[in-house]
Amino acid sequence: MANDDYPPILDAAHVAELLGMNVQMVRKYAREGRIPAYRLPGGRTFKFFRDEILAFLKSHPVEAEEQVGSP
Repeated sequence: MANDDYPPILDAAHVAELLGMNVQMVRKYAREGRIPAYRLPGGRTFKFFRDEILAFLKSHPVEAEEQVGSP
């Protein structure tokens, strides 16, 4: 599924699918503030802005690891 196929406001299931994670981990990361998430006052479910999730992902690139025994 292409990024544009996702609605602008996502639920945890959409984010899990987009990031290849399970829903429980997405909710845990949201509770911990590790990914940008929102809740309506009195609400229990998290909402996510697609563009913020993609920007968050882009801001955390994988860094090359040093090879053991490299000079």
